[in-house]
Amino acid sequence: MGTLEYYAAIARMAPGALAKSAVRRVQGVARQALYRRREQVDEAQLLESFGATSAGELVSLALDHRSSRAWCEVSQRASVRAAIEKLPGAKQRTQARAAQALAQAWNVFGTPVSFGEGRPVDWSLDPLSGKRYPVEPVETLRLLVKGMDPKYPWVMGRLDSLVALAQGAWVTNSPVGRSRLATAFVAQTLDFLQANPVGMGAHWTCPMEIALRAANLAQALVMFADAPEVRRPEFLVPVLGALTEHSAWVEAHLEDHGAVPNNHLVSNYVGLAVVGLLFPELPGAPRQVALAANGLRAQMDAQVHPEGTSFEGSIPYHRLSVELFTLAYVVARGAGVSLGPAYESRLRLMYVASRAWSSEAGLAPQMGDNDSGRAFPFQDRDDREQGYLSGLGAALFNDSGLRDGVFPDEAAWLLGTAGLERFAALSVAPEAASVSFPEGGFHTLRGPGVVLTVSAGKQGQRGVGGHSHNDKLSFELHVHGRPVIVDPGTGSYTRDPALRNAMRSTAAHNTLQVDGAEQAPLDPARLFALPEDARARVLAFQPGARHDRLVVRHDGYRHLASPVGIERTFFLDRHVRALAVEDRLVGTGRHEVVGRLHLPDGQARWCEADAVVLARAQRVQEGPGSFEARAVEIGPAEAPVGWVLLGRGLETSLVPSQYSPGYGRVVSAVSVEFRRQMTPPARLGWVFVFR
Repeated sequence: MGTLEYYAAIARMAPGALAKSAVRRVQGVARQALYRRREQVDEAQLLESFGATSAGELVSLALDHRSSRAWCEVSQRASVRAAIEKLPGAKQRTQARAAQALAQAWNVFGTPVSFGEGRPVDWSLDPLSGKRYPVEPVETLRLLVKGMDPKYPWVMGRLDSLVALAQGAWVTNSPVGRSRLATAFVAQTLDFLQANPVGMGAHWTCPMEIALRAANLAQALVMFADAPEVRRPEFLVPVLGALTEHSAWVEAHLEDHGAVPNNHLVSNYVGLAVVGLLFPELPGAPRQVALAANGLRAQMDAQVHPEGTSFEGSIPYHRLSVELFTLAYVVARGAGVSLGPAYESRLRLMYVASRAWSSEAGLAPQMGDNDSGRAFPFQDRDDREQGYLSGLGAALFNDSGLRDGVFPDEAAWLLGTAGLERFAALSVAPEAASVSFPEGGFHTLRGPGVVLTVSAGKQGQRGVGGHSHNDKLSFELHVHGRPVIVDPGTGSYTRDPALRNAMRSTAAHNTLQVDGAEQAPLDPARLFALPEDARARVLAFQPGARHDRLVVRHDGYRHLASPVGIERTFFLDRHVRALAVEDRLVGTGRHEVVGRLHLPDGQARWCEADAVVLARAQRVQEGPGSFEARAVEIGPAEAPVGWVLLGRGLETSLVPSQYSPGYGRVVSAVSVEFRRQMTPPARLGWVFVFR
């Protein structure tokens, strides 16, 4: 797809977006021109903004006279610590994170890197390739270099390690231990600032990263407010200056210039809000807080559907959005700033959506892109995990409908003992029910120990499809809390464009592929765009007491010489404990049809269908009339989770595949592949019988 065709597609997908984007680009150029004419803040300006006559007085005014009651304030430490100590293992988890930060060690998308306590960090290192980004002006820096990925150094440069050090200090009884952690905070902060001057190097190329780094630095600084090591003018003055410079850069480089602004712009506003609310005396802070508050309200309305799903077209990015909007909400509330009832209401619904598709083990389906992104720097989580959000949402909104599982560490840090008491007083929520989110394009059928989530809706980002995949009518199946038939994930973005496109292709998903075609064209030059060609939608969503039925359709193969439409029916029978899936082809011509069921590992084997299993499969409505003699047993040989029985007449095989459980990690797996030459109208199907 050439440039003209691309913009024509954008115009079709998001009417009016190009005109608005052009206006925002002009505004952005003006902001950046003003920024270039400003001088970097110095000590005199900081003294004036805080009303201080000396650097020593500045320390007291900045760190002692705190009006905020945000979670990170020293005034909240006793409450947070009491909540942490009541959660089994929470203190130990906090100490482990602090020890890792003390050793300046990171797990960067599965690649470990460590520099040692008190030693300089190679902040520009891409630890996977071993190469480094030069520290040169961002205007001339080549960020997209073959074999490199800036997201790897950005993990270190986001500085959530500073919050981990502060968390460790809050739960540590030893004065010596607290001093050691505070000293490490000072050293790591200054090391980063000295190694990455404003506007120089990879860490100044992405305003989203700059904003979240500033938020982490500001929160950690407030947490260490009474530490003697921090209360030194020679440290505090440059750090307050750095916060000012970070906010000024973000304000001048807001990521609002795309056809459809996304989570990057939300992150920009979150950073401006957190820094400005925690340090309202900083130069520009009042203006930036007002900008951020208005922007957050507008983006909540623009980027979150009224049903509570993110507009990104990605379930993992929904998690990131929940955390971003929540962090801003909690800090703003602590500072006495309201983001409004509409913001709060829609944020609560985002938690409802996360609960709806999470399994009892807390894992969410990995549909759409997963770059493992988070905004909460409180506890390490599986890249697919969203179950912890229910407990946080229950305590945050005093909502018994979200009261699932345990009170999570994130809630203890953000809400303290008050949040824990609210959570404990709530009645336990009823089990999550089957639900359809037509605007988000995800539909979940649930039964005892079974969670099935189907993708059938428009491309994300109002049709731009930046984080969407060719996954229409595909699904992810969790049994007893664990993923069994999976979306293979993301793998990589810019480091490996071929892998990027392979992982978002039709063949990489649990859906039908006709004549080797894609549901929507994948442009190798545009890794974050996917046209709205499939037009997937729900024809019927029929939840019931004994079974659920979902009928979905897409028209992604209407461009073929002999056009074909695909209609897929999911029938989840809770009584028989089986899932039947039937595909119906509508159209003309003769076609090569291939279906795939991707597994997260290699634990699958052919077997003779047991008579009892076969009888159960034959009892399920919407299933094939007859089955192949052999079935696929899935899961460990000694404890399989179920069996796939394929309709008669299909050519079947187990083929090697790949699974990416999180960004940057790809493991070997297998997929069940079935194919057949078909002339519409025609049907094919299979049944999964649960153990």
